[in-house]
Formats: sequence, structure tokens, C-alpha cells
Amino acid sequence: MEALSYTPKETAELLGIGPKALVGALKKDTYSAEDVWDLRAKLNLYPPQVGPRKQLFLNFKGGTGKTSLSTSYAWRLAEMGYGVLLVDLDSQGHATKCLGYEGEDFPKTLLDVLVKKAPITQVIQKSRLPNLEFVPSNLSMSTVDLALMPMAGREFKLRNALKDVEAHYDFIIFDAPPSFGLLNLNALMAAQDLVVPVLADFLSFHGLKLLFETVQSLEEDLGHVLDHVFIVVNAFNATFKLAKEALEALKQHYPEFLLPQVIRQCTRFAQASSEGQPIFLFDRDSKGAQDVQVLIEQVLSRIGEGKQGVRKVEPKSA
Repeated sequence: MEALSYTPKETAELLGIGPKALVGALKKDTYSAEDVWDLRAKLNLYPPQVGPRKQLFLNFKGGTGKTSLSTSYAWRLAEMGYGVLLVDLDSQGHATKCLGYEGEDFPKTLLDVLVKKAPITQVIQKSRLPNLEFVPSNLSMSTVDLALMPMAGREFKLRNALKDVEAHYDFIIFDAPPSFGLLNLNALMAAQDLVVPVLADFLSFHGLKLLFETVQSLEEDLGHVLDHVFIVVNAFNATFKLAKEALEALKQHYPEFLLPQVIRQCTRFAQASSEGQPIFLFDRDSKGAQDVQVLIEQVLSRIGEGKQGVRKVEPKSA
């Protein structure tokens, strides 16, 4: 895998400093991800504290671009200086692939944690960013729901498994398959925030209705109340009349949950996923990357109300 590098301009932008300050701290023609992380520590340039947060990307309707969005979201949070763990819950391993890895290359997945009681530290893998780690997935995960069925406290297996490591991260991001089962129920019970990518079409309303009914039942039956629900319109094409009408309907029906920022339809975003790269690695100047950046800022603004200070997260040793 090709080494990750940043230009001086990109490095200065990531750190939020001017070129002169960058040269004064470390003058190089290119900067590795480790260089950027070391400079954060040296210059004390950590982002504002908003965590630890556990956020679930989920929609029962498939084809909404959820995984492309969640992996780019997690990648960008790490580039901004947050400690991030991305958990791939889909047996197809698409989030793993979007980070540039193949799930079949990893002998252990979350199945070993939830069913075989292995410590989650045994399945956490390092990415190309020093402060972004991930739990891979592959086809072995397709048996998780069935294996969890007879277990006591089966809804809380994921929440309990994360207790040993969650303090290490600012964000734990779950990428879930477009279905409802025990694994997604575990993710809902572990999450504080729910991010729902939708398309601007009227078929999305049925999936949203079902999802909100499920969330309500969790509140009533299991006493779990989410802190935030964020609806994100993905792959939006403003030239389509139907898309604009669907967006207006979403604003009318879900005004308290719908985020103002839409993710515009972007060919580069689709290409990035096919190449196994987050959009910020593939084309950080694309409109898709710009939209995800604004989306992150809006989410951070909502969850960061009342938070103060910074939280310094150090990568675990290999």
C-alpha cells in the first residue's frame, strides 16, 4: 500500500496554522501521517473535546451511500485530530474495503468478540492514520445474529465489549448493514447518536418511518434514549425536480433531525469508494469532500454544546 503523505499546504491546513509556523516546527517537502500527528503533540493543536461519542450510521433501506459516507466521515475526524475507531458491522466488509483493506485478510472479526468472548483489543486494526483504528468485517459476520439469539443479555454484547477501550477514543463510528437484526440492535443500544443517510426520493420515507418506530420501541422497551438523530441527504442532485420536492418534504416532516448540509451527487465520491479510499484521500478538493467537511462541522456543533477543553488521545502501541 502506497505511503500516505501530505503537501506542506495540506499539512498546514490540517493543523490550522500558517506555512511559516509549520516550517518553524518541521520543514519538509512532504509530511507523513505520523509527522502530522507528532506536530499536533508538539504544537498542542488538538481539536475541542466533544467525546467520547459512539455514532451509528444506519438506514434500513439499502443504496443510500451509507458506507462511503461513514468511512469518509471517520477518516476526516481523524485527520482533524480526533481519536477514532471505525467498526464494520456488515458481513460484506464494505467499510473495511473503503479503508483500503480486504476483510478476508483478517482472521478475527467482531464475531469473535460478541460470540466467542475474545477481547475487542484482539480484533482492532491500525489504519494508515495513527489515530484511526478499525474493526474489520468479512463473511464470517453473516452468522452473528443467529449465534446471538440464545444468549442472555444479547442486546448489550457490543456495548459491554467496548467498555475496555471506549475511553481511548473520541469517536467510535459504527457502519451497519441495511437490515434489522440482533447485530444492529446491539449497535443501536451502544450508540449515543444515530446518523441516517437518505436519498432525496420518496422511497426513503418508508425506511425512515420504520427506523423511527424501532428507535421509539428501544426507548419504551429497553430504556435506551439516543442523544441525537441526524438525517443526512446523500447524493443530492439539485437539477432533479423530484429530488428538490423530496428534500422539501423531509424538511417538513423531520425538521428537528434533518441537517442543513446535503451531500451533493459527486462522481469522485463513487470513484473513491471503488478504489478503496475515503474521499479525503482520493480527492480532498472535490465537492463531496467539501460537503462532508461541512456536515462534520454541523454535527460537532450540535453535540459539542457545553463541551470545553481538549482531549488528547494517543495511539496504542503495536
